[in-house]
Amino acid sequence: MTQAQLEALLQRLAGQLAQALLAEPFDLRAGHRVGAELVAAHIASAEGLGRTVEVIQLRLVRDLGLVSEDVEDRMARLLAAVATGYARALRDRTLDEQESIRRAAMMARTQAERALRASEARFRHQATHDPLTGLPNRTLFTERLTAALNEPGRGAQRVGVCFLDLDRFKVVNDTLGHQVGDRLLTTVADRLRQSLGEHLVARLGGDEFVILVEGAGGTDAVVEVAESALAAVRTPAVVDGHELQVTASIGIVERQVAGSNPSDLMRAADSTLHWAKSAGGARWALYDAERNRRELARYALSAAIPAALERGEFYLDYQPLTSLRDGRLLGVEALVRWRHPELGVLRPDSFIALAEETGLIVQLGGWVLAEACREAEAWSTTGGAQAPFVSVNLAVRQVHRPGLVAEVRTLLSQTGLPPERLQLEITESTMMSSAKEPVRALRLLADLGVRIAIDDFGTGYSNLAYLRDLPVTELKVAGEFVAGLRSPAVGRTDERILASLVSLAHALDLTVTAEGVETAGQAERLRAIGCDAAQGWHFGRPAPADRILARMR
Repeated sequence: MTQAQLEALLQRLAGQLAQALLAEPFDLRAGHRVGAELVAAHIASAEGLGRTVEVIQLRLVRDLGLVSEDVEDRMARLLAAVATGYARALRDRTLDEQESIRRAAMMARTQAERALRASEARFRHQATHDPLTGLPNRTLFTERLTAALNEPGRGAQRVGVCFLDLDRFKVVNDTLGHQVGDRLLTTVADRLRQSLGEHLVARLGGDEFVILVEGAGGTDAVVEVAESALAAVRTPAVVDGHELQVTASIGIVERQVAGSNPSDLMRAADSTLHWAKSAGGARWALYDAERNRRELARYALSAAIPAALERGEFYLDYQPLTSLRDGRLLGVEALVRWRHPELGVLRPDSFIALAEETGLIVQLGGWVLAEACREAEAWSTTGGAQAPFVSVNLAVRQVHRPGLVAEVRTLLSQTGLPPERLQLEITESTMMSSAKEPVRALRLLADLGVRIAIDDFGTGYSNLAYLRDLPVTELKVAGEFVAGLRSPAVGRTDERILASLVSLAHALDLTVTAEGVETAGQAERLRAIGCDAAQGWHFGRPAPADRILARMR
């Protein structure tokens, strides 16, 4: 309270004491009330009580002008009553505060227990359900799948799993934001829940959903569920004013309950989902055990490439490139082989594609290039100036590597191979890109004297006008055109195509080599239309480097 309010209070209490001191009959309850009011006004310290007694004792009787034994006696008893009322009020207040504290503690404990129970409950709508969509999560789905597979008496029944993933969902997040993406996921979840209400639909995370088909009546029944899910997803969705056309891919696994386990089912469904994705999306794919076995074998093969390089399991064979004019050996194409410890000798078509997919083609291609340069230089002793050039295929990743030119320079310097005796083969698609760096690299290599050839010409863009601006010295015509020349009647069209390619290539000052020549008849017809060189079984099968030396001798 303010100073004025305090003075008013004390003035009123002093008046009450004065009245009580003079009142007849004398009543001590007034002193009790004054003591209680002091405590109620928070004048509750020991000093406050002492000062109160002192002031009343010294001033009240004197200020009232009363001096008698009776008054002094009354004053003493009144002061005792004030102290008593003061002490009682202070005790009661302390007890009230203690009770309030006790009640507050009990209430806080009750609220904490209630909050703990609510938190535990939330930890349990979060341990088993997805917070965004409200669908069961991976934990609950795994529990249900495990129960479906382990329930007694159900071994003969069948179960199906549909693994669903939205196509190009990342584009939505990247262009419209994660808030729109989350709302789209919620919309998709609601549609799946409504259209597949009899089946368990769960969200595994991101844009991945999974559907459990218990008691499946066979593959067709699970496929029907998958098609319903695809139909539900592909209906256009309006999210925050954006009309979104969404599709999904689904991997389907359906099998007998007996002998199945959750991890195998989910792994198989995941693999099958990737098959649907790789086929273009917006479709379902059905698990194929044989295909899965082949892909596992491919994965194991690709994983073994680095160690195989270290162990020296790769080696090179060389196929002759022969002049159609005089039969002279012009060059050889280096072909890599893998002497696999378990599978035997593997041809390039068994592992090159794997190496390209995994990026290991850079390491493997670098070894092929280095080994080919090293062995080709050894032919100089036997062949001298007539020694053949060596032609090495470069993968797309190799051509796009920033260090390609430096790598070739270093190899030529280390092996002593003249640049003109190295030919690098690239595919048409490698050069038909907007990137300028590969073309620049090839120009620098051509300036060094390295030969540049386009491999399998005719199977890609066949853009002769584009070749005019490239540092290319040779075209290698794809074997598909040459194969038709084996039959005089059937091969007329291919012969005319080849004649046109040869004529146009010569106009661009390019040498033309035909691939896949297997008969003398093919060789003769190619010679007749002006083709410069050829390679194929007719001129020699791929062979080790020492066979090339023998042929040169």
